[in-house]
Amino acid sequence: QVKLVESGGGLVQAGASLRLSCAVSAHIGRPFTEYGAGWFRQAPGKEREFVSSISWTSENTDYIGPVKGRFTISRDNARSTVYLQMNNLKPEDTAVYFCATTFLPYSTSEKEYVFWGQGTQVTVSS
Repeated sequence: QVKLVESGGGLVQAGASLRLSCAVSAHIGRPFTEYGAGWFRQAPGKEREFVSSISWTSENTDYIGPVKGRFTISRDNARSTVYLQMNNLKPEDTAVYFCATTFLPYSTSEKEYVFWGQGTQVTVSS
C-alpha cells in the first residue's frame, strides 16, 4: 500500500506564500523515482481539479493557467517527497490540496492517478 501524507497547509493572507509537502512511502515494489506525481485541489462546492504535475526525473512539469508563474512543483527523489511552492496566494486558491502518484511518467488527468493523500487545507483571506 502506497501512503501519501501532505503537510504545509494553513491560513494566510493574500500575497503570502506556502510550501506544501507530500511524503510518499511504501512504494509497492516500485521506487519513488518511477512514479509521476501531481497536485490537485478541491474548493468548496467545486469539483477537484488538476493543479500541477511533475515527471519521474523532474524534466517535465505542467500547471493550470491560474497558477502559472506563482506555483512551482518539485520533487526530491532521495526523500520520496513532492513539493508545491505557492507564492502570491489569492483567495481563489483556497481549497483542499491533494497530492497523488501515477504509474505514468506524468499526467494531467486525474483518472491516471492511483494513490492519493488525505489532503491539506489552504485558506487565503483577502
